Amino acid sequence: MSDLRRENRSLTLKLAGFAAGAFAFGFALVPLYDVLCEVTGYGNQKLLLERRDGAGAAPVAATGASAEDRTITVEFVTELPSVGSWDFRPVVRSMQVTPGRLYEADFVAHNLTGRDTVAQAIPNVAPGTATAYFRKTECFCFTPQKFARDEQRSMPVRFVVDPALPKHLDRITLSYVFYDDSTRVGALDPSAR
Repeated sequence: MSDLRRENRSLTLKLAGFAAGAFAFGFALVPLYDVLCEVTGYGNQKLLLERRDGAGAAPVAATGASAEDRTITVEFVTELPSVGSWDFRPVVRSMQVTPGRLYEADFVAHNLTGRDTVAQAIPNVAPGTATAYFRKTECFCFTPQKFARDEQRSMPVRFVVDPALPKHLDRITLSYVFYDDSTRVGALDPSAR
């Protein structure tokens, strides 16, 4: 009987050690993920925002100094998660910009849902390392957009590329996913209250 108790005690200690190791590994994943994102430049948007707000990128004014000898290609991409209910596209697919200058690009949205609705655009900047250096000063993505049935409208985004953008980056993609959120129409309509 004592051999069985010894084996059970040994197995219990091994299982407790395994659980403690798994627990420690779970805590180690967060700093490991941050290191991986720092090395590759992908994934951790929080780290990129901290870098942008902190010492990683120098502040730039909309009309401030620009890197006149450098041009960056900014591409505009749109995506709709549901087919057939919206037309959403950039007016131009790309533009050449000089870092430090303010630019404006227009996007066109057309409500084809057959009802009044609200839509929200979710932006993404690629590559991830450029996120800290691409600043939108005005964007339709900042607030939900209310659309009447069959309404079509042009929506601008104004942006500045920070001159501190790393030299190896010469192309930035600004993409939007446009979601229909018709449940918000009543919440945004003051006459519905």
